[in-house]
Amino acid sequence: MIAANSNRKQFDPSSPARVAVVGAGYFSQFHHRGWAAEPSAKLVAICDSNEQASRSAAQNFAGCQSFTSAEQMLSVLDADVIDIVTPPATHAALITLCVGKGKHVICQKPFASNYSEALELTNLAASKGVDLLIHENFRFMPWYREAKRLIDSGQLGRLHSAMFRLRPGDGQGADAYLSRQPYFQNMRRFLVVETAIHFIDTFRYLMGEVVAVYARLRRVNPAIAGEDAGVIVFEFANGSTGILDANRCNDHVATNPRRTMGEMWLEGETRTLRLDGEARLWLKPHQGEEREHDYVRQSANDGDFGGGACGALQAHALSFFSRSAAGENRAVDYLINLRIQEAIYASHESGKRIVVESFSPPSSSLLPTL
Repeated sequence: MIAANSNRKQFDPSSPARVAVVGAGYFSQFHHRGWAAEPSAKLVAICDSNEQASRSAAQNFAGCQSFTSAEQMLSVLDADVIDIVTPPATHAALITLCVGKGKHVICQKPFASNYSEALELTNLAASKGVDLLIHENFRFMPWYREAKRLIDSGQLGRLHSAMFRLRPGDGQGADAYLSRQPYFQNMRRFLVVETAIHFIDTFRYLMGEVVAVYARLRRVNPAIAGEDAGVIVFEFANGSTGILDANRCNDHVATNPRRTMGEMWLEGETRTLRLDGEARLWLKPHQGEEREHDYVRQSANDGDFGGGACGALQAHALSFFSRSAAGENRAVDYLINLRIQEAIYASHESGKRIVVESFSPPSSSLLPTL
């Protein structure tokens, strides 16, 4: 049972929110820059167990302190929001610490090691009257926001299907991921937990609720512990279907294969919308000519992740914390993504189609059989 957050802690929007980031690894740079560029926030601290990393990161931002212990940081620093950008195994303890101190928390996914732990953390935050948001940023990429606008405005008509062909091309060889996120190599559950979860959330954002899944997973690169390829079929409540054809070893046509990580097709009754590797959107009327759809597809910093997705999520989080906007990716909502994630692994294990509503996630994480 999920606790109601009836005693939600007030967040004052009249002054910049004081934000502390826990984490100074590879991906944290996008969080740091996002907060520094957000006018309604002030980045006041960066914490990492690596003293040199935390100090080096903090020096890039005026008035930002560095710490090596989150507990010490919270004992001496007044912060409104804690942004957790550390390896997955540390998330549960950090969330427990931060919500225990009455702080609103944004945490990178996965925010727990299994579904039961995620439910416990969600209830803990609610009982403390603070908000827990999951940093699931793909839905905040400008191409998906524009796709959603086109869907909602009826320009595609009744949706028939969605397909994403994932090909980031970063997973080949014995040194795969080592220069960026080396812990990827040792994750026993990799493709779905680390990458497909983004598309579970994005498909739900674009297509609606998932009612059933079928999945076949495999490992292509023997240098890593978990699965790195697979095909996942989604059935949506509106009768449409989705396919995620995922392979982290091969790439696709793009100057930067990690910008979109692949290509997408959304097919509707009247038009098809296609996303290419340069983040361009293309609209094709039924039996008509495909033309590029003009929209703002990149942040001011072209080297930023996902067209500025981190900054967009952070701005949204502040609006939610101040109660000026409904929250996306609240932990209580993200539990649905985790249920679907576990159903995908269960489908692979059993070789069967899994109906999500009647599926009970395991109390602990199961390892895929490859």
